[in-house]
Amino acid sequence: MSVSTAPLAALGRAAARTRPALSYELFPARSDLSFERLRDTITQLEATAPDYVSVTSRTGHGNLDRVLELADHVLGETSLRPLVHLTAIGSTREQLTAIVGALLDRGVRGILALRGDQPEGHDPEADEIPFARPLVELIRAVERERTATLAAGRVSVGVAAYPHRHPESPTAQHDLEVLLAKERSGADFAITQVFFDPSAYCSLVRRARAAGLTLPIIPGFVPATDPKRLARLAALSGVEPPRSLLEALAAAPDDAARRRIGVRHTAELAARVLDDGAPGLHLFTFNSHADALDVLETLDLDRWSTPTPGDPR
Repeated sequence: MSVSTAPLAALGRAAARTRPALSYELFPARSDLSFERLRDTITQLEATAPDYVSVTSRTGHGNLDRVLELADHVLGETSLRPLVHLTAIGSTREQLTAIVGALLDRGVRGILALRGDQPEGHDPEADEIPFARPLVELIRAVERERTATLAAGRVSVGVAAYPHRHPESPTAQHDLEVLLAKERSGADFAITQVFFDPSAYCSLVRRARAAGLTLPIIPGFVPATDPKRLARLAALSGVEPPRSLLEALAAAPDDAARRRIGVRHTAELAARVLDDGAPGLHLFTFNSHADALDVLETLDLDRWSTPTPGDPR
């Protein structure tokens, strides 16, 4: 089998899409030198007018200083809005409350509430929050306490969704029930983990809507250009890339060819779920803008052009 090479223009023959949301995921820098490189990546991504950029955080918030450094840069030196990851595992309720307060004090108004990866042999703290749902409730509680200082504004809270069963979940139905509970606790939207089959995302959305879920479910994509990265993602998530994609990447004569194959595959995947009604796309950049921008160029969404007077966009 081979990866499709049909002209991507054919993917645009479906009904016209609404203007999709766009966001990127960034990692905090590990050093001052890597922070300078990250600043350049942010500048390149900013030109596409994303709706927000998400800022990852380690379990236990061991890199909190770097997370705040990146959030401060986004808030103070760009036109972008940060969505800061907050993980429950490895932190007490008191610590999480303090972190939420520190983020709000800085002007952060978007938080992605996650359980976080469970470290091997982890011994929970007595006051540790074990799941994302009570973390959403904690964020909402801090928000209520700060209603006056927020000028009656509201924090946007995101959560994770799983097109494929979570590795620790007994069933896909359990994953859906957890997502419903997170919405009832105050979540505003969800971002999916990586998937490679458009039917997995579309099935999740249809099952969720049938169960009464109303929040937007934003599909997450990794530019599928690096076989080693795809192997690491598969090991972490249990989601295997298509064999045809891996074989095409392995047979590619050079990095440029691998990049073309991976970008086209990712763009086709994104186009299919957008045509099925996905409200936007979230790109995991791994702090490299080139592949993400190539995916957008291949999709040709025309989402960041300046509307002309009378243009309904």
